Amino acid sequence: MIKFYKIMFLNSLILGTLITISSYSWFSMWMGLEINLLSIIPLLNNPQNIYPSEAAMKYFITQTLASTILLFSIILIMNKFENSIFNLNTLMIMLNSSLLTKMGAAPFHFWFPEVMEGINWLNCFIILTWQKIAPMIILMYNINLIKFFTSIILISAMIGSIMGLNQISLRKIFTFSSISHIGWMISSMLYNQSIWLIYFISYSLINLNLIIIFMKLNIFYMKQLFNSLNNNKLIKFLFMLNFLSIAGIPPFLGFMPKWLTINNLIYNKLFFISFFLIVFTLVSLYFYLRIMFSTLILNSSENSFKFMSKNFFIYFFNFINLMGLLTCTLMFNFY
Repeated sequence: MIKFYKIMFLNSLILGTLITISSYSWFSMWMGLEINLLSIIPLLNNPQNIYPSEAAMKYFITQTLASTILLFSIILIMNKFENSIFNLNTLMIMLNSSLLTKMGAAPFHFWFPEVMEGINWLNCFIILTWQKIAPMIILMYNINLIKFFTSIILISAMIGSIMGLNQISLRKIFTFSSISHIGWMISSMLYNQSIWLIYFISYSLINLNLIIIFMKLNIFYMKQLFNSLNNNKLIKFLFMLNFLSIAGIPPFLGFMPKWLTINNLIYNKLFFISFFLIVFTLVSLYFYLRIMFSTLILNSSENSFKFMSKNFFIYFFNFINLMGLLTCTLMFNFY
């Protein structure tokens, strides 16, 4: 049963993000971020979560710290550096660092795995997708410190890939996967913001597919995959294809945004960043395949291949998502 307070706070969560991305002044942006933050705390402090109070408190403290640094740097920039010990570049790095902390980019990701481990899949989806929109769009307005952002891209790609290798919790695997994808998203917005939008929508759709399956089967750890996916072969098959999609393997939707990003980076002669991202995506692919192989193990009590009508929504949504690249290719050919 959906409670009234959840609907109210979810609406104000969406409103906070919309205020941030549509405002003309820095102060309005900060205000939108605060509305967004204060709306998600009651949603995180939910008895369905594993560690409700702990996750909500960690998230609140980190986001408040980032908001304070953001407001402090905005005030110093607006005061034209009078009696300030900082120059413009230092203040812009402070401002961008606070936004990177809000979205959980490495090396400001210390809070991200801890919060994700204590919440349910629906809240995980909100933090992985919707909560990244506002900080990323503010980041687009001042993405002129190329050296700083290059270092963030490289660190995010490296930490997101390597730290995901030794995890058994699916929520932590998704967290480090998200950190790796943040590196890709920042590199996609360096020269072309439309590619970021395509990347973000594709990433959100693939995440939604997988999280719907995890919610339906109540899976949180890799050892649960062995038994949970044996009852329905078609869901198991779609589950594995989605992991290939999020890894960026060519026939699937997840390949398109990575293809566009690499194409854009090479066009702008950023060969080292594109090479680095490709190499560490292969490391990410290793732990995606590890999850897939744990579901491939056959069980003597497995059901035969059959279509279950009660899971129609999962089938339909997965089909639309996985066929997305084919659809986009046909559309762009006739454009």
